[in-house]
Amino acid sequence: MKILITGAAGFIGQVLIPELLKTYPDASIVITDIVEPPIPPTVTNHASQIKPIKADLTDPSNVTALLEPKYDAIYQMHGIMSAGSEANLDLSLKVNLDSHRLILDTLRTKHPGTKLVFCSSCAVYGPSEKGEVFSEATLPLPQSTYGAHKLMMEVLINDFSRKGVIDGRCCRLPAVIVRPGKPTAAASSFVSGIVREPLNGVKADLPVNEDVEIWVASHVSVVKNLVYVLSVPPEKFDGFRTVCLPGQCVTVAQILDALEWVGGKEKRALVERKQDPETERIVNSWPARIDTSKAMNMGMFPDESLKQIVEGYVARLK
Repeated sequence: MKILITGAAGFIGQVLIPELLKTYPDASIVITDIVEPPIPPTVTNHASQIKPIKADLTDPSNVTALLEPKYDAIYQMHGIMSAGSEANLDLSLKVNLDSHRLILDTLRTKHPGTKLVFCSSCAVYGPSEKGEVFSEATLPLPQSTYGAHKLMMEVLINDFSRKGVIDGRCCRLPAVIVRPGKPTAAASSFVSGIVREPLNGVKADLPVNEDVEIWVASHVSVVKNLVYVLSVPPEKFDGFRTVCLPGQCVTVAQILDALEWVGGKEKRALVERKQDPETERIVNSWPARIDTSKAMNMGMFPDESLKQIVEGYVARLK
């Protein structure tokens, strides 16, 4: 199997690589990003099967060269995150729309029928009433540039799949907790930051109220489901090539409780309230409760408890 991953220098791209090799041990994987993506240290024994490429996918010549060979599967994961998209409309148009459109057009003309996984987001939805449950059938009303551009790509992928020129699968990801490394330009970055930084002995800002609800998942379940979705027959999508990945609704207070449970009161004390109205506006525009019946009927994997997710992050620190 020959696989391409765009945006492979990002955290999810990096943890997806070893998960793919568990399922497809003989796979040949091309990984690309705006910088040359590293080969994860956990798969150095597979280094000969992995080819890193530095490429700016807003340049048509780079897309043409990258897609000259035919791939069995492509993961479209590159993009400008939510807060970054909101701050720079032109950049989001260029990266989150134009570069993805270049890939789709190249595939439909040169390699029709290619299996493609697009990483979308629950940001495609609009604000929800307290306790309201959303699903794939809920009318999306994105309240951010990031969400709007993700929805536009979903619609295009769905239409191209309907026509049979690609075999698309759009996965709406929850906010991932706990991402290691540095904060990102995602509005949800604080969700990991208020756990990651204190557990590393660093203060963290909390930009929203503690009663804010958010839909989250661990990277463990996310990458398992991103690999699994390749094997889902097209008919399982019921005519709409989008699925909401499993997650769980938690409040910010519950995240802080999990932090305290695992790290103690002194770690929780490192989280300082520092309100950011724009971050709170964006986060409150996302649904916090999602019916994942479609994903579960496909056989996807539910997540661990919030406490287990935080414990898993601590275990990786050791």
